[in-house]
Amino acid sequence: MAAEPTTASRLPRALARRVGRDVPAALTRYRVMAWIVGLLLIALILVAVPLKYLAGIDGPVSVIGTAHGWLYFVFFLTACDLALRASWTLRGTVLTLVAGTVPILSFVAERNATRKTRAGARV
Repeated sequence: MAAEPTTASRLPRALARRVGRDVPAALTRYRVMAWIVGLLLIALILVAVPLKYLAGIDGPVSVIGTAHGWLYFVFFLTACDLALRASWTLRGTVLTLVAGTVPILSFVAERNATRKTRAGARV
C-alpha cells in the first residue's frame, strides 16, 4: 500500500485542502513559539528564580521574566490563530493556552496539538 503524497508540511494533501492552506504555516509558528516560551519558563524557574532568592541577584529574573511575558503574548496570538484556522474546540484552545504557563506542560500540549492538527482532528 503506497503512502499518500504529502505537502511540504507533511500534511496529506487531502487534509491540507480540508483544513485550509494556511494551517501548516500557522502550526509551524505555534510550535516555534511554544518551544521558545517553554524554554524561557524553564530558565526562569530553574535558573533566574534560584539566583534571585539564593544569591540575591535580581537581574536574570527581570530580563527572563520580561522576555517570557512578552513572548507569551506572541505565543497566545499564534495559538489563537492556529485554533481559528484549524477549527479547534474552545476547551482545547483554552487548555493549550494555559499550558504555556506551566513548566514542561507546554511541551506536552505542543506535541498533542501538533499530533491532532496534523491528523485533522480537533484539539
